[in-house]
Amino acid sequence: MKFLPQRATIDAFGNGGFRFAGMSHQGSLLILPSGMRAWDPNDLATAKPKHFAEIIAEQSNIDMLLVGTGTEMLRLPQLLIECLTKAGLRFDGMSTSAAVRTYNVVLAEDRRVAAVLIAVDKAHDRA
Repeated sequence: MKFLPQRATIDAFGNGGFRFAGMSHQGSLLILPSGMRAWDPNDLATAKPKHFAEIIAEQSNIDMLLVGTGTEMLRLPQLLIECLTKAGLRFDGMSTSAAVRTYNVVLAEDRRVAAVLIAVDKAHDRA
């Protein structure tokens, strides 16, 4: 999947990918108000400010950014914290599992949410 021009709930995740909208995607995922797309970094340690450029470009349409950090909750690198804070984004880092659950709830409430979800290996049949 290169781009899905809508947001959709995450039906399942694990085994290195995500299932949503009748589709399957391998790798990390970026969800913005404009749609869902592949996200290159496979972990936050390799993520650079350039990987957040699309998020910052849509920041006026985002009230909350969820950052799924993988199997465990990890602190975001200081450079990314500074980048997101400077852009005026509210963000919350948590495990990918918690981020998927939170994203689905907040999306169902029709709130302006975006998410970066690092793919995990452990399968989760239900998000």
